[in-house]
Amino acid sequence: MGGAATGPRRGSSLAEEVVPVSDKPSVLFVCVHNAGRSQMAAGLLAHLAGDRVEVRSAGSEPAESVNPVAVAAMAEIGIDITGERPKVLTADAVRSSDVVITMGCGDACPVFPGKRYLDWELDDPAGQPIEKVRPVREEIRRRIEGLLAELGVPVRG
Repeated sequence: MGGAATGPRRGSSLAEEVVPVSDKPSVLFVCVHNAGRSQMAAGLLAHLAGDRVEVRSAGSEPAESVNPVAVAAMAEIGIDITGERPKVLTADAVRSSDVVITMGCGDACPVFPGKRYLDWELDDPAGQPIEKVRPVREEIRRRIEGLLAELGVPVRG
């Protein structure tokens, strides 16, 4: 039981599939450049869950830096992601996560049995003005709140 499976299993509930690696659920957000969607999602999850969830993000082809418009959109709601840097996706990051959420990374994300995989189709904020990034941020927030409910983790007030 060591290799990657051939494809992600999507659609069943978290309660049915995930056996957490630890008492604290771990979520990995993955997109190609780890510069926009996955960074906003990680920032939102960390903000809304506090230390009750371990949060990671990575990219299959990481950019040099986080998208400045994504940083600005997050700053508008009081979340500072200026210190974040795009990171390369590793098999270890996937292996040590309970939930892996892909955001347009295609087949670059390794798949391991026993992990919960979600594919969130979201517009890519790369090259977009902040007016186009705000709705992406709000959709991510909505999905994060749903994820926290499924994980049984209350949203921090």
